[in-house]
Amino acid sequence: MLNSVRSLGERAYLEAESARLALQAGMVRIESPTVLLAAATSLLRYGTLAAALRLSAARFGGRTALIDELGELTFAELEDRSNRLANAWRDRGLKPREGVAILARNHRGLIDAIYAAAKCGAKIILLNTDFAGPQIRDVATREGTDLLVYDDEYAHMLDEIHPRRGSYRAWTDRPREDSLDHLIATGSPDAPPSPGAEPRIILLTSGTTGTPKGAPRAEPKSLASLGGLLSKVPFRVNEVTECCAPMFHTLGFACAMLTLGFGSTLVIRRRFDPQAAIDSMAEHQATTVIVVPVMLNRMIDLGGRALTGHDLSALRIIFVAGSQLGAQLCREVTAAFGPVVYNLYGSTEVAYATIATPADLADEPGCVGKPVLGARVEILDDRGRPVPNGAVGRIFVGNTIQFEGYTGGGHKEIIRGLMSSGDVGHFDSKGRLFIDGRDDDMIISGGENVFPVEVEELLYTHPSIREAAVIGITDPQFGARLKAFVVVHDGQTCTETEVKDFIKSNLARYKVPREVIFLPELPRNPTGKVLKRKLQEA
Repeated sequence: MLNSVRSLGERAYLEAESARLALQAGMVRIESPTVLLAAATSLLRYGTLAAALRLSAARFGGRTALIDELGELTFAELEDRSNRLANAWRDRGLKPREGVAILARNHRGLIDAIYAAAKCGAKIILLNTDFAGPQIRDVATREGTDLLVYDDEYAHMLDEIHPRRGSYRAWTDRPREDSLDHLIATGSPDAPPSPGAEPRIILLTSGTTGTPKGAPRAEPKSLASLGGLLSKVPFRVNEVTECCAPMFHTLGFACAMLTLGFGSTLVIRRRFDPQAAIDSMAEHQATTVIVVPVMLNRMIDLGGRALTGHDLSALRIIFVAGSQLGAQLCREVTAAFGPVVYNLYGSTEVAYATIATPADLADEPGCVGKPVLGARVEILDDRGRPVPNGAVGRIFVGNTIQFEGYTGGGHKEIIRGLMSSGDVGHFDSKGRLFIDGRDDDMIISGGENVFPVEVEELLYTHPSIREAAVIGITDPQFGARLKAFVVVHDGQTCTETEVKDFIKSNLARYKVPREVIFLPELPRNPTGKVLKRKLQEA
């Protein structure tokens, strides 16, 4: 684990400031001895993840914790369900440090499985619901799956996986003895004994450029990880969070756990629908929405009529991450929903680095903000030396909650305690970070350095273009050249010549793609990242 804090004095300041922010958010307050005992006992038994749920159950037992397509659950019910499921799994032989792989969409079964696995001291492996069968089998085997949880819709992909502790259905259309609901109904409600091991979380990288890798991390041991978020985003206890982002991904998982730990209501559904999400935000008076950029894009594509008659006055935070937001989409979302956008920059490996607040985005809608509390971000050249503000270089990040190295071996490059994010970018004179592209996306065309993201950002401002992606391909004359893939808005048209002329009138000639391909949609993973390896094959 890396740590950007260099001295005991800085560590003390970080913890004190994080505690102040937690107090301001309502997370820390005077509690009764009963509540404190419950939280302390759970922390000693199971670790941070399960203790946060136990604390919320002790403080707000009868309050609604979760709303999904099956209805509502209170905090007391969530706590009881995870106890029963953990005991049922222990009875079936699950041991501490064994692997519990979960292949499920956003619903209560996923939440039940996470908390039950944590109470068993298990290794929790969150599988990507967009994986094909061979990927699921490869990753489940590689990460060490001793028990499998899955939704019915994936059953046909799992015939070759036979975990020794069994396979259990998280979402099924009919009663079954191998369902989580059956185990919960028959399991003991008593608090499980201490497993003697803390859980570990295995999150998978996006796999946009290759095979997804397991990126494990231990549970946070201090308030510093919470302080980093609270230093930029005004999360508060007892609110309502609409989580649209998939919870197998870092963004959705972290925000779901944060919401329940804050005693707030988590609203989720298995599949994202832009109009249903807007309707739900209004119905439940959501204060926070967790999304990836492509979800916002689909909401905006609905037009102003989608918001007509909807009371969104409670909305304070649109928390977005997972892929590049972009200046144009940021402007459109702010115009539609108001100055409530908070844009996080980070990755599965480095966790968070910077967050752009509404004030940052009002001045520079294309930025990703300034470093959060406890994070250090530097721009380095190819020799590991800092570059001046405005100069483009490789982004390196240090904080207290980064991953421990890939489960299959290997790590991100580290220089002076800072980890490579894999991106290139620059700081402006105000200390705001801008992402210029992936460090392996840059191409050299005719001796000029070109980052595809600059061309993509421009194309998003074209009135006829809904989506765009640009890649570099080999060129015998220039070494490499750009190739653009464009999706136009419904009912509109655009030609290759118009696209090239638009770019030529705004950027240097060597940034004009030699080829423009029109597609009905761009290939994306569930978190909205464009799968450029598929475009390379097109």
